[in-house]
Amino acid sequence: MRALVALLLVLVLAGCGLERAGSFVPPVEPAGIRPVASLEGTTVRVTSKEFTEQLVLGKIAVLALSAAGADVVDQTNVQGSVNARASLTRGDADLMWEYTGTGWITYLGRRRPIPDPWRQYVAVRDLDLRRNGIVWLPPAPLNNTYAVGVTKATAQRWGLRTISDIRKIPVRQRTFCVDHETFGRDDGFLGMLRAYGLRYGTDIPGQGVRRVSVGVLYDSVASDRCALGMVTTTDGRVEALDLTLLQDDKKFFPLYNASVTMRRELADAHPEIARIFAPISAKLTDKVMRDLNAQVDVDGDVPALVARDWLRAEGFVR
Repeated sequence: MRALVALLLVLVLAGCGLERAGSFVPPVEPAGIRPVASLEGTTVRVTSKEFTEQLVLGKIAVLALSAAGADVVDQTNVQGSVNARASLTRGDADLMWEYTGTGWITYLGRRRPIPDPWRQYVAVRDLDLRRNGIVWLPPAPLNNTYAVGVTKATAQRWGLRTISDIRKIPVRQRTFCVDHETFGRDDGFLGMLRAYGLRYGTDIPGQGVRRVSVGVLYDSVASDRCALGMVTTTDGRVEALDLTLLQDDKKFFPLYNASVTMRRELADAHPEIARIFAPISAKLTDKVMRDLNAQVDVDGDVPALVARDWLRAEGFVR
């Protein structure tokens, strides 16, 4: 009911021309986040990508900075990583949550990910600052990377614990559901098969691989239309559908720890922003993020309200 009321409110505001639905942000008051005098009157433009997790993280940033006293411009919900990032490097936006793996591979063009999360962060932090003037704050524990997901029944039936255990499944029953983008990516499905010595077309029969949209992928695995699925570790449907994630025992998938990134000019002028986000980042684990994402994707809640309620529950705002 709360989600429905919030959605109707957003639609009314949008219909009246007062506010875009995507920029709906509920009011908050300072609590654990205290007003910062030097931020009063400072405009901070916050952007994000368009998928659920980014919308929730974007709203967390908007609300946290608002509670601290900044004049926040909500520019979240930009389509695609490249477009959102470009708004930051061009100077059209000031701050956004980004992922260390995306920064290293997509933006900085490095083909070999670093398997240690802190070393990966330090590498992308130093190179992006030097090359593009983008500051990376210390990352959250949450790692939104790829994984192979199965039902608990499938895992128990074949004794699956790691991705290498896929070989325990009879070849004809090694069926996969993969979304269209992930299928051919070097850090996605075909790259994973190569890293694990599984040949597409023989070890993994081509006719057993279904390319589907992300919207139906998780349900397809949960309903046994596919034995295995290429999922992401922080998607809310992992827990909602009681899926098991197989351990990446060869450490193939890059690390995608979430970090607040911002333009050097803003970071230099307001080092207090790092102190605002440090305790927030520390609490954002995979499990926390899966729960927040599920509130949107499974329960139908509004990202801005999910972000506000979490910040309230953790004592950051009231």
